Amino acid sequence: MKVTVENKKGLNKDVKVFVDKKTINNYMDKKYEEIKGTVNLKGFRPGKVPREVLKRQFGKAIFGEVLDKVLKETSTKALEENKIKPAGQPKLDLKTYGEDKDLEYVLSVTEIPKVELKSIENIKFDEYTVKIDQSETDRRIKEIAKNQPSFKEAAENVEAKEGDLVVFDYSATVDEKSFKGGEGKNTQLTLGKDLFLKGFDKQLVGVKKGDEKIVEAVLPENFPEKELINKKAKFKCSILAIKNPDEVKIDDQFAKNLGAKDLNDLKSLISKQINDEYKNSLDRLTKNQILKEIEKFKVSEIPENLLAEEVKILSQGMSDEDAKKSKSNFEEIAKKRIKVGLILNEFGEQNQIKVTEQELQMEVQKQIQMMPGQEKMVMDFYKKNPNALASLRGTVYEEKILNAIKQKGKSSKKEITKNEAEKILKESQNQELDTNKEQIKDKQKKTETKKTSPKKTAAKSTKAKTVKKKAKKVSKK
Repeated sequence: MKVTVENKKGLNKDVKVFVDKKTINNYMDKKYEEIKGTVNLKGFRPGKVPREVLKRQFGKAIFGEVLDKVLKETSTKALEENKIKPAGQPKLDLKTYGEDKDLEYVLSVTEIPKVELKSIENIKFDEYTVKIDQSETDRRIKEIAKNQPSFKEAAENVEAKEGDLVVFDYSATVDEKSFKGGEGKNTQLTLGKDLFLKGFDKQLVGVKKGDEKIVEAVLPENFPEKELINKKAKFKCSILAIKNPDEVKIDDQFAKNLGAKDLNDLKSLISKQINDEYKNSLDRLTKNQILKEIEKFKVSEIPENLLAEEVKILSQGMSDEDAKKSKSNFEEIAKKRIKVGLILNEFGEQNQIKVTEQELQMEVQKQIQMMPGQEKMVMDFYKKNPNALASLRGTVYEEKILNAIKQKGKSSKKEITKNEAEKILKESQNQELDTNKEQIKDKQKKTETKKTSPKKTAAKSTKAKTVKKKAKKVSKK
């Protein structure tokens, strides 16, 4: 294999690769020997099919496989030996190829630009931990208790009211005839929630233990017996018990019902839960601080192919006209994203950071847990979509890099209260809104300036545009 590298404009290179026909034929020989023992053709014993016969039958397919393999192996080797790191997928241009022929091709590569990573250990950022007061934990537990209703037996002859629990047996009829699914034992209804049939529990207001009550209600659209849908049914209800709401006792038993060991364990779990809620948001602030610091590092040049791809992603779902109007703004956003991505990637490579298959599968499991009941769908999605899995790997990779930067950077550790955390998050949100408003205003000013330019400057403007166009042509990579 012979390789020559021709430098083009900017980051662009042409990598010319020559592979002699002898090498190609060696690959072909190996492939023919490989399939020889697996092919069964009428009139020939297994493993005894002559090469000429194999060539007639499978020659084109075999050469296609060989060509693909040679291109992959030689292109990878050519780039590695010449220490060329492509930004994006190189373009392949086949010059000469064929059976018993030399292989010549050109890889058009946009190289990853030079990235400066000096003084990354000087990056400054804040790391927060939120101190949760006991009162906040107690308040959260009381909220949970409210959603865990408890009832106690009502006194004799007490009438049921909204909020009470009524326990009853029933038998139902439609047109004086009983039907499948028309009986129930020890049915429990909390009056006022209307969770059984529409208007049903309202008719039980005022009943007492031991009463017999006829309740009328329309059977719903999803009733199993199709012929009875929207029919009015009569329910003969025998009231077994009336129970009044009771204050939930927040004790060890209450905690055990929620899966904790005891009340102290529940308090610890709830405190951690509250802390994590704030920490996740504050960690995003820390991440943004680091990324803003990273933007200050130098990148020699932004690859045009990556810029075009990123702008395309940002323009997805937009009309051509809207995409054109937003192109300039999108390019600025894209440049920042690409710059940060290149810097992070360089740091990752220099520090030999990699994502293991185990780490990737753990992240997939996290995604699955976020969608209960749809586990199989999520798993199948990642199995069938390699790009989605690659994107997930990229997310894990970035997190690992940022964690490594945190270890090297200058962290200012701060323990704050819940109120302080809320204040910091609100201020950050307001700053983001202000920044977006300023960007919109700046864009509007630029638009107004263009609209109100005096006619006498038209000639100058036209000349400027011509110069600009020429400059663009010169700088185009």
